[in-house]
Amino acid sequence: MSASTTESLARPRIDLNADLAEGYGRWGFGTDDDLLDVVTSANIACGFHAGDPTVMRRAVARAVANGVRIGAHVGYPDLAGFGRRPMTIAREELADLVAYQLAALSGIASAEGGEVRYVKPHGALYNTAVHDAEQAAAIVDAVCRIDVSLRVMSLPGSVLLETAAARGLTTITEGFADRAYLADGRLAPRSMEGAVIHDPQTVADRVVQVVTRGVVGTLDGGTTPVRPASICVHGDSPGAVSLARRVRSALSAAGVEIASAVDEPVGSAR
Repeated sequence: MSASTTESLARPRIDLNADLAEGYGRWGFGTDDDLLDVVTSANIACGFHAGDPTVMRRAVARAVANGVRIGAHVGYPDLAGFGRRPMTIAREELADLVAYQLAALSGIASAEGGEVRYVKPHGALYNTAVHDAEQAAAIVDAVCRIDVSLRVMSLPGSVLLETAAARGLTTITEGFADRAYLADGRLAPRSMEGAVIHDPQTVADRVVQVVTRGVVGTLDGGTTPVRPASICVHGDSPGAVSLARRVRSALSAAGVEIASAVDEPVGSAR
C-alpha cells in the first residue's frame, strides 16, 4: 500500500448536521440558508415541534440544491414548548405520530427531487429515547413501517440506537458541538450552569479534539471518550452561523474530511 493511500485511509472524517426548518408561519431564525452552505446533513423539522409545510419545503429545496443530505427531525406534538417538554405517550400512538412526520417530510422531499435518508428525534423525545425503551421502540416501529433504509441518529450507547440496531437498522452516533458533557458521556442538562457553550473558538477546539482524539472535556474538568460519526451545530443558538463556520474551518485546518454520515456504506456508520 502506498504512503498516500495509507494517509487517505487514516484521515479523520466527520458529518456536520444542524436542526433546520424550525420556523413557523411568520416566525423564524433566518439561518437555514446560511447553515445549508456549511453542514453536510440537515435535520428538517416535521411540523410537530416546529416547522410548517412552506418552511419545510424551502429548507428541503435548498438542501437538495446544495447536495446536503436530508433527515427527519421528529418530535412530540408540542409547538408551544418547542418540543422540549417531556410527554408520556403510549408506544402505538407515538409510533403513529412519528410515522406521520416521516411520511410528510418524505412527500415534500420527493416533490423537490430529494429523499429523506435518516431520522433524528428532537428535544425531549431525543433525550427520553436515550434511556426509555418504550419511547425508543416507538420511534423504531415508525421507521420500520415507513422505510427500513432510513438510518437512526442518536447518542452513542443510547437505548434508541441499541433498539434500532437490534431491528436491523443502520445507526449514526452523534456528538454536540456546543453542549457540555458529564463524566459518564451524557450531555449535561440545559438546567446546569455551563451546559451550553457559546464561545465559537472554544466550541471549534472541542470539536477538533473530539474528531481527532476521540475525547471531550467534561464539566468536572476531566475528559471522557466520545467518537461520534456526526456533530450537531445547533441552528437556534445565538451566532449559529458564525459558530458553524468556525467549526468547519477548524476541522478543515486539522485535516478532517467533512462528509455526510449517510454516505458511508451500510455497516460502517458508527
